[in-house]
Amino acid sequence: MGNLHFQPLTPSLYDDYIKVGTLAYNQHYKHLWPNGDTYTYIKNSFTAEVLYNEEKDKNTKLFLIVKHTLPIGILKLTNNKNFAHYKTTETLFLDKIYITQEYTGQGIGKAALQFVEAMAKTKSKKVIFLEAMQKGKALNFYLAQDFMIVGTTKVPFDIVIEEEKPMYVLSKEI
Repeated sequence: MGNLHFQPLTPSLYDDYIKVGTLAYNQHYKHLWPNGDTYTYIKNSFTAEVLYNEEKDKNTKLFLIVKHTLPIGILKLTNNKNFAHYKTTETLFLDKIYITQEYTGQGIGKAALQFVEAMAKTKSKKVIFLEAMQKGKALNFYLAQDFMIVGTTKVPFDIVIEEEKPMYVLSKEI
């Protein structure tokens, strides 16, 4: 996809990452929260302090998804996370992929997964895994990209509406 790139996060891009991450999250996930109040998630995901601490973690990789020069989404990857029977060195966790509503459905998610898979292969990973809402629109997207449901989990925040908490764990061997 031309003019799309994945910009590694640096402190000079924190404001863009926070702005686009917050916007995309709120566009897609407000329904999970009582009265649509996503403050708890935002303060745990999209602050300069959170980003600074995540960047210090050598297993965390953060990217701004940019089309032309416009930030349109974010990507967070975690290397070496425990998963199933795999050695931690064989795993890549797709922690966050949020794309703003106006760019959803334009092939950007697919391009992001191709980027993630290429990165995983260069690091000799054997599996990519992620968590997706059981009721969410993204689930069918991941299934169409050859991810398989391998387990269940829940959103970890107590305040989330109970019937919205269920998630699937999905994986794709590479």
